[in-house]
Amino acid sequence: MTLSEKQQLHTRLQAKLDAWLWENGYEFTDGDAFRDPRLHGKPGVQAGYGHKWSCHKYRLARDRNLFRGGKYLSSTEDHRAAGAYWKSLHPLCRWGGDFPVPDGNHYSLEHEGKR
Repeated sequence: MTLSEKQQLHTRLQAKLDAWLWENGYEFTDGDAFRDPRLHGKPGVQAGYGHKWSCHKYRLARDRNLFRGGKYLSSTEDHRAAGAYWKSLHPLCRWGGDFPVPDGNHYSLEHEGKR
């Protein structure tokens, strides 16, 4: 699958995640999506915050800030159900709650071994 095909798949799957979140009583805002290389460096270059191989640099990751009843849900555990749903959508779906240093609001597609 080409990078462009993965980006298009990621966009379609994000729409499914959005619908699932609303159907399950969540509100949300976008967190990080694309990380511009002018600020964060090209893939493989560490600049700014985040991992040097972040899938945000490939337009294959988006962070979601969840809310319920007006309360911001900041813990990885708060994202567990959404993360499980996300991972069920496609074999390439990765959830940040599974990372060695958990990043619960991170929803991405794996690319060349990066997540």
